[in-house]
Amino acid sequence: MIGKALRKTVPMYPELAARELVANALIHQDFFVTGAGPMIEIFSDRMEVTNPGKPLVATERFVDNPPRSRNEALASLMRRMGICEERGSGVDKVVWQTELAQLPAPLFEVPNDSTRAVLFAHRPLTKMDRADRVRACYLHACLRYVSREYLTNTSLRGRFGLDEKNSATASRLIKEAVEDGAIVPVDEDAARKLMKYTPWWAQAGESEKD
Repeated sequence: MIGKALRKTVPMYPELAARELVANALIHQDFFVTGAGPMIEIFSDRMEVTNPGKPLVATERFVDNPPRSRNEALASLMRRMGICEERGSGVDKVVWQTELAQLPAPLFEVPNDSTRAVLFAHRPLTKMDRADRVRACYLHACLRYVSREYLTNTSLRGRFGLDEKNSATASRLIKEAVEDGAIVPVDEDAARKLMKYTPWWAQAGESEKD
């Protein structure tokens, strides 16, 4: 990063996010999967952290659901040593750190019998494809929901670093996420400027309670 007079070197990936993903890979690995272990791969445009074993929680619910650890004794030890954060806060912090750095949203996937988390290098919004944009909107909505808040046009502009004059761009991003079923409006009859959104599962949960 080049300032007015000085040049400063900063990590491509937030240190806290990288640390949490590595700690999670160690904690949640399945020791019964032979011939495999946690693996960190760094490419020019992304960092991938993979551990053996399928996740015990659906990847789309990593933010709101406390993790179910296969190795609680190991997890407890790593928390006491300060290697990872308190229980259930890891993925939240990963998403928050990527938003703070205005990086593309992290990707969580399940290739074969493994769990993989991907951090992406900086890429402007204009270079993100639809899947990138929808994933960012969805994870932003998840992060807002667990903080007892909602995704709004204003909050999404902040997530992507958009000026107030670019509210139409934020509206298009929200429309894509709604069309793909990633987020839903809290009140479909609300005025356009007052619209709020939650992850799809939040509304489903409220319906079940009713």
